[in-house]
Amino acid sequence: MKVVARREQGFAHDIELEGGREIVVDEPASAGGSDKGPSPTQLLAASLAGCTAITLELYAERKGWDLGALEVEVDYTASERQAPAGFEVVLRLPDSFDEDQRQRLLKIAAKCPVHKVLANEGSIAISERAETI
Repeated sequence: MKVVARREQGFAHDIELEGGREIVVDEPASAGGSDKGPSPTQLLAASLAGCTAITLELYAERKGWDLGALEVEVDYTASERQAPAGFEVVLRLPDSFDEDQRQRLLKIAAKCPVHKVLANEGSIAISERAETI
């Protein structure tokens, strides 16, 4: 799967994803950007929230559980260089779920692929190379 970032102006970049989807990534004006889109750090937190929600939905579907209006909130703290220093994930579940179900869903939430990468539970290889345009 390929994702391509192309410079638009300043810190703003058009991101092209497979399947014809596009998003804009930028930095807020307070960081010198033009605030045309979410920052990469916000997208990382959004990826964690989305992946967690989908993982929970898949699990609940197998169990026959109705998650209702499930919400996954991700709050993050940033270091001086704006890199994420920590994430807090909050699951908002129906009040009909008992303590055992809530605890099980918390364990399942930690099994989403993005969570595993951020928690460094897997070995992800990243290689770089430079090419001319």
